[in-house]
Amino acid sequence: MNNQPSPLPNVSRRAFLKTSAATAAALGSVTASIGPVFAAGSDRIRVGLVGCGNRGTGAAMNCVLSSPGVEIVALGDLFQDKLDKALETLKDTSGKKEWSCSSPWTRADAVKVTKDTCFTGFDACQKVIASGVDLVILATPPAFRPLHLKAVVAAGKNAFIEKPVAVDPAGARSIIASAEQAKEKGLAIVAGTQRRHQPRYVEMMKRVHNGDIGALTGGECYWVGCCVRRWGFSSPRQPQWSDLEWQLRNWYFFTWLSGDHIVEQHVHNIDVLNWALGTHPTDALGMGGRQWRTQPEYGNIWDHFAVRYRYPNGATVLSMCRQNDNCYETITEVINGAKGKAFGGRIEGANPWKFDGDERSAYEQEHADLIKSIRDGRPLNEGRQVAESTLAAIMGRMSAYTGQIVQWNWAMEKSQLGLWPKENLKLGPYPVPPVAVPGETKLM
Repeated sequence: MNNQPSPLPNVSRRAFLKTSAATAAALGSVTASIGPVFAAGSDRIRVGLVGCGNRGTGAAMNCVLSSPGVEIVALGDLFQDKLDKALETLKDTSGKKEWSCSSPWTRADAVKVTKDTCFTGFDACQKVIASGVDLVILATPPAFRPLHLKAVVAAGKNAFIEKPVAVDPAGARSIIASAEQAKEKGLAIVAGTQRRHQPRYVEMMKRVHNGDIGALTGGECYWVGCCVRRWGFSSPRQPQWSDLEWQLRNWYFFTWLSGDHIVEQHVHNIDVLNWALGTHPTDALGMGGRQWRTQPEYGNIWDHFAVRYRYPNGATVLSMCRQNDNCYETITEVINGAKGKAFGGRIEGANPWKFDGDERSAYEQEHADLIKSIRDGRPLNEGRQVAESTLAAIMGRMSAYTGQIVQWNWAMEKSQLGLWPKENLKLGPYPVPPVAVPGETKLM
């Protein structure tokens, strides 16, 4: 295969959705004649991956390792070199260990991808959908996920969608609409908020919801430290890259693509507090800034946030995330109650408890639960819950960026903020949007 990026056609959100609808219509006559896309009880799941970066490739491995009878049959990405690297990794038989996997990768036999089922460009998602898959893994930059999930559900396919699922309120609303449509069609949607599938968290939450720490009064959640520049997410700009290609290849550092790190990363911790409290916050008041991210290669995102969330029962949650080197680090959540507190698979207080069971990789367990639900004919649907956690993180960012308090009802129902570019996407000049300045950036 050619290692040069394929030319990307002009694309707008409206054009993408129109194309997605056409794809679904073209598939309609086929799916109507065979009934459900996947028959309950079958032992084979054909998986297509859309978004062939490190996380997408890891998710494909997690999916195969989670359950027998899973095959990766199609790959799609904007760029040919990304696709080629993913295919090379998945076909590797040397037994290398991927960080999210419970065992070395030795399942190249489960990779049934051919030259004809490798797709590049902005229409790669539609082509993967149409390639004969049962399940689509969506691991593109978050800005694309509402568009891609809409297309997957319209075509009658099951989905694994990486978190976060949106970067703005419009995207969160779209995810919820797709989740409702998936429910009507009997399709599964599982999100990459893997703590919801991790036994120590599942068992802890059972006890929290059973009242073991009493009435919930608040909590704390942190993703503090763990600087992304150490993780190698930044790709030095190449002379042949246009503005837009550079941003797409370094999507993490641009709010319109990633949602900023409070949304892309810290959503995990916010989701745990939503889970514990059984709902979403009523409002967010945030602050933060950009101290070391002053170089152009780090785009326009901030490097630290602190947000106070209030919940319907009166509980208050403190949320902090930071990406600075040589600082204290912690990734955790604390749930406070009248009789104690819960954190990290343990409870302290009136009813002490500590998890001592076995755990597999939570990144595999979420796929195992997804596939079992499909095979059992009782599909899981996590679309709304992950959309609500994503929107909570977005509210925190919006409040910090603008210096204003953000109400849930306003964000969900009235916010007009949409970060998708107004002009059609095409490789070429695309100025980086300005860094947000509280008091100057407007709440929309």
